[in-house]
Amino acid sequence: MLSKAMQDAINKQINAEISSAYLYLSMSAYCAANNRSGCAHWMRVQWEEELTHAMRLFEHVNDRGGRAVLRAIPQPATEFKSLLDVFKQVLDHEKEVTALIHRLYETAVKENDYPAQVMLQWFINEQVEEEKNAAEVVEQLKLIGDQGAAVIMLDRHLGMRKAGS
Repeated sequence: MLSKAMQDAINKQINAEISSAYLYLSMSAYCAANNRSGCAHWMRVQWEEELTHAMRLFEHVNDRGGRAVLRAIPQPATEFKSLLDVFKQVLDHEKEVTALIHRLYETAVKENDYPAQVMLQWFINEQVEEEKNAAEVVEQLKLIGDQGAAVIMLDRHLGMRKAGS
């Protein structure tokens, strides 16, 4: 049985994951409007992943006899200064999500909720990958700038991203 504290904490994280998806979809729209179709695709893949994360948490709550309670989603940013700004915000956002996952894990430890701790190990590992991927793109954009052939090549490379990678 899921404790009320754990249920509330997971519901908060479900909201955060859906909010993340909404942010990435907004970033995809920005990239598409600025002729960066590969980056737009990368963001849509990220959008799908965030929804998958939310559903993993949602199902955990249901499987443990709890109730997922959905909350309002804040409007995401819609304007960005540059492609580098977009990916810096991705990296900053992923760092925030990592902190949320860590706090959720701390709640699971406090509540002696071993099934949640096991489930959250996947999220902890996932966040290492999420931050690494975003940081790599930020560093590449810092090297090449926001214009020119190298950006087009990076955009094409990001457009080849498949779900789950």
